[in-house]
Amino acid sequence: MLTDDISALLTRLANKDRAALGQLYPKVASKLLGLLTRMLGDRDEAEDALQEVIIRLWQRAATYDPQKGTAMGWVCAIARNHALDRLRARPAARGHRIVTGGEEMDVLDTIADPAMGVEDQTMLRARMQAVVACFDELPEDRARAVKGAYLMGLSYQELATKFDVPLNTMRTWLRRALISLRECLDR
Repeated sequence: MLTDDISALLTRLANKDRAALGQLYPKVASKLLGLLTRMLGDRDEAEDALQEVIIRLWQRAATYDPQKGTAMGWVCAIARNHALDRLRARPAARGHRIVTGGEEMDVLDTIADPAMGVEDQTMLRARMQAVVACFDELPEDRARAVKGAYLMGLSYQELATKFDVPLNTMRTWLRRALISLRECLDR
């Protein structure tokens, strides 16, 4: 399985095995580039960010703990956090508005800040509780599939295999689950 391969490569990376870095790159680059492009909205910036993420993987491989999640999920989290750092650093990023739960807010205000005040932490906690409550409304297999895809970084094919359903069925599950979550959060 791909996740096992990536986990083994991260172990080798932690020991500063340069060959492992060369083997890891083709396994993760495409997925990470897609993630970074979606988050940053610019392919060229995403390509630059990808190179920086690969360097971070090299530097932080020793911190990967297979007991806490999949290797691909950890790799995606590193990429996501790097993209968020880049977004926070953009002076022009302020002013991009989103509407969530009927409330309009700056998109970067939805990203947790380590220097967050008590009031902000309370609001974030309330939002997270709403997300958890909406997940609870989903059928268990759909909720697990969404978490696998978007929190652990599993591909549609990996999820289809894991749940023993056809690939198109998995795509439908995920699409419908996301629609249900959006509707629930908008209530």
